Amino acid sequence: MTILVLGPGCPKCKKMYSNVQEAVEKSGRTDINVEKIENLSQIMSFGVAFTPALIIDGVVKASGKVLSVDEMLKLIKS
Repeated sequence: MTILVLGPGCPKCKKMYSNVQEAVEKSGRTDINVEKIENLSQIMSFGVAFTPALIIDGVVKASGKVLSVDEMLKLIKS
């Protein structure tokens, strides 16, 4: 599984990245690759209008809001 956190480095984007890392750790899965993308050109290439954005295996799961650790755990497990 690949999880991308898109955001230019604002506080909300940093919180989203932190929550993703915590959710991955709590999930106990070792097959998850987490990447943070801050380059605006790359972010725009995903077609998201608002950051932070969360992409799991190429599918936009959230945009414009910070997901909680529990919300991310549900996405990881589904």
